[in-house]
Amino acid sequence: MEEMNLRNYAYVGDAVWELYIREKTVRQTENAKKLHKITTEKVKASYQAELLHGLEEILTDEEKEIARRARNLPIPVARRSNQAEYRQATAFETLIGWWYVYDESRLKEIYTKIEIKF
Repeated sequence: MEEMNLRNYAYVGDAVWELYIREKTVRQTENAKKLHKITTEKVKASYQAELLHGLEEILTDEEKEIARRARNLPIPVARRSNQAEYRQATAFETLIGWWYVYDESRLKEIYTKIEIKF
């Protein structure tokens, strides 16, 4: 399989993460407004940055390197107000995308370790 660039892993990871969260939230309520609120709380940059911080001790050296490189990607101008948080979230999404493409069993393991609470 051909290697993608880090931005593409982040792009895929963003979609995979949102789908994962949506699959969980639809079991919580049928109210569209509540679904949106719950989902947006779990896909925002600050939450993703917090999750990455909690995972750091269990990441392999390769995963840490992917996260480090993703944190160093240039940031769109509109996101610069929360630069550190956005960089962490990008690293989180990049790892999710990378696991999705290369190691779905590791992705499932990470989901289990994260234990999302709704």
